Amino acid sequence: MKAKIEVMLREDIFDPQGKTIVNALHHMDYKSVSNVKAGKLFYLELQETNKDKALKQMEEMAHELFANPVIENYKIEIIDL
Repeated sequence: MKAKIEVMLREDIFDPQGKTIVNALHHMDYKSVSNVKAGKLFYLELQETNKDKALKQMEEMAHELFANPVIENYKIEIIDL
């Protein structure tokens, strides 16, 4: 089974990488860009065949390793059964 975990900073957390990207885009003359949110995307291949078990495992992995729950939110998705 294939899955993905998307990690983003919470809305109330300043995103210095996103701000740097906006500034770079403006210097490249892409002035219409007003905001960028940088994040992380992880693709996983799981040997688990039970969708509920896979989601539970991914929830644990995301919370314990992939994201910092204090400042980041994450979204889990099965992309291939």
